[in-house]
Amino acid sequence: MKHPDKISPRSQSRRYAALALYQWRLTGEDPMSIKRQLLDDPDWLDAVAMSLSGADDDNPPDVKLRFQFNLELLEQLLTGVPMHVQEIDAQLDRFLDRPITQVDPVELAILRLGAFEILFSDNIPDRVAINEAVELTKLLGAHEGHKYVNGVLDKIARYRATETVDP
Repeated sequence: MKHPDKISPRSQSRRYAALALYQWRLTGEDPMSIKRQLLDDPDWLDAVAMSLSGADDDNPPDVKLRFQFNLELLEQLLTGVPMHVQEIDAQLDRFLDRPITQVDPVELAILRLGAFEILFSDNIPDRVAINEAVELTKLLGAHEGHKYVNGVLDKIARYRATETVDP
């Protein structure tokens, strides 16, 4: 099992972003407000970091590891996904096998995150976005949900690649 010190700051940012986007979907609260709550509540941040790392309650988190995430990426994800949610959902709808309202809420947050990186983050290779989303789904999603996320995001990446090649 991975420990918090083995997780890259960018991966940790995606984990926090996925949780914030999940909360955004359920509550309608502004993702940047959710981010402020995350940063303003060290005990909550510790609990999230522990749960994401698979740590148990008997081993308190190392306070030095608390803020080992990429704040710039977190902010980019928490502003970009809501800003582009209609375009993202249109692409997801194209490749989902069910209405978007029937997708597991955690997996939908991860799909939106991965699709945002594929569609709007030119500095992140599609394979990285897909692999990060798959790993997030293994950690947070339903059993075997990572296969679904992988398939949908792979189709979006392939579609986008053919769109950019065609004149």
